[in-house]
Amino acid sequence: MTASTFKPAPWPRQLRSQHWYGGNSRDTIYHRGWLKNQGYPHDLFDGRPIIGILNTWSELTPCNGHLRELAEKVKAGVWEAGGFPVEVPVFSASENTFRPTAMMFRNLAALAIEETIRGQPMDGCVLLVGCDKTTPSLMMAAASCDVPSIVVTGGPMLNGYFRGERVGSGTHLWKFSEMVKAGEMTQDEFLEAEASMSRSTGTCNTMGTASTMASMAEALGMALSGNAAIPAVDSRRRVMAQMSGRRIVQMVKDDLKPSDIMTKQAFENAIRTNGAIGGSTNAVIHLLALAGRVGVDLTLDDWDRCGRDVATIVNLMPSGKYLMEEFFYAGGLPVVIKRLGEAGLLHGDALTVSGRSIWDEVKDVRNWNEDVILPADRPLTEHGGIAVLKGNLAPRGAVLKPSAASEHLMVHRGRAVVFEDIDDYKAKIEDEALDIDETCVMVLKNCGPKGYPGMAEVGNMGLPPKVLRKGITDMVRISDARMSGTAYGTVVLHTSPEAAAGGPLAVVRNGDMIELDVPNRRLHLDIPEEELAARLAAWTPGHATAESGYAWLHQTHVEGADTGADLDFLKGCRGNPVGKDSH
Repeated sequence: MTASTFKPAPWPRQLRSQHWYGGNSRDTIYHRGWLKNQGYPHDLFDGRPIIGILNTWSELTPCNGHLRELAEKVKAGVWEAGGFPVEVPVFSASENTFRPTAMMFRNLAALAIEETIRGQPMDGCVLLVGCDKTTPSLMMAAASCDVPSIVVTGGPMLNGYFRGERVGSGTHLWKFSEMVKAGEMTQDEFLEAEASMSRSTGTCNTMGTASTMASMAEALGMALSGNAAIPAVDSRRRVMAQMSGRRIVQMVKDDLKPSDIMTKQAFENAIRTNGAIGGSTNAVIHLLALAGRVGVDLTLDDWDRCGRDVATIVNLMPSGKYLMEEFFYAGGLPVVIKRLGEAGLLHGDALTVSGRSIWDEVKDVRNWNEDVILPADRPLTEHGGIAVLKGNLAPRGAVLKPSAASEHLMVHRGRAVVFEDIDDYKAKIEDEALDIDETCVMVLKNCGPKGYPGMAEVGNMGLPPKVLRKGITDMVRISDARMSGTAYGTVVLHTSPEAAAGGPLAVVRNGDMIELDVPNRRLHLDIPEEELAARLAAWTPGHATAESGYAWLHQTHVEGADTGADLDFLKGCRGNPVGKDSH
């Protein structure tokens, strides 16, 4: 669907909420009468759009800790536009607190929220999100149900500062931690720096996964233009929430649905945007899963095809030096999208939640700081995007973020130093007797969707102290895990098939030679094919497996990272969202 071909539905018409609240039967009086106990007048049930505000607020999801306030602004907008807002608390997969990893619960959240939408009287949804997994999980749920939906993110926190230096969420946590191991920072100084890292409400202030996914929602057309970068504490964030509340009511009247907006062209826009902003590798796995839910054929090859020649022009940590606050002041994501359009890298007629094309939304914006959003002839990285690597070590693909990697390691051959799982890594990495130097390739197994389980952000393995003391800050690292969007380094991730599924990564041994060739997109285990085949034939699983509960469901049904790590029975499940009435 494009902005020029979308035709709004006729209005007025009967909405799905009237299956619950319309008429005077025993069943409708049952539903309507109970809701009236909150003080709603009878005329609110006259057929106007009922808008579910799906709120991922939780005190244990610090990124989203201010969303109750934003929900009130959304409600104001819905009331103003003639809708009926109802706030609904939903599963909040917190990146900061969930163990073993929030990623394990992205699919559970999507499943739970899908049924929240499907089984309750909502004509449209406002997806109130922020923390890394809340944005994709709610978008996946909305895509499966295909009711009109709009994304409102909570926004990034303010800049951190420590002794005059900008402190980026996550990015400086990794940096300072390595400095402590190298003897360049004391533990007391590390603790002092902690107080400067999160000095306001909001998500990470770097171009980590939260800001990346906010940008992806906007680039896909699922959020109003300008939503992604507004700081959490800025009054304009509250205005955005209120305007989104107004807009969702008209979207319901027009019957403007996720399937109308999230087309193949929209996903290609998002992939190119991710390259231009130096976005998180986690966007790969989330957009693949989201495309599966909405029925769009998106693959790793699309990521490489669309993103490999896109220059990174946003000078933000972890790739650059600034933070989200400066990005917003410079003009934010609309400036980046406009640059893509000017370069012929944008499907400009792609439809957005505003009802207008994405190009119409950005064509008149200006860049207010060319040191933050760089000119096209002075990019941060000439070839940004996500590099998709393949070879006998990753037959179904692996990913690397060039803008966060070291140029001198992009073509490298080194001896493998193998860690069988994350516990093995932790037990060995600080051992001075570990046979490793900066030329080696660190290999971490059994940390993929099935192996960890949940595919934790442990792929950016910290370097051994004896290497750090030499002043070395990067080495080639390969795993089937993910890494935080705030992290950096020459890190190969999402290696598929994963070790726990019997992929070639499972049979890498200490001393094997591994070749990384990013320009030619090659990842090769340098052993004879016959030897590799013999090792794979002799392999048996060694990772822990769950016997019950959601952990069992996840490990039994999760797909590989190369297709989005969704549950196999949930892909392509978009359908009629109206639930059966049991009364």
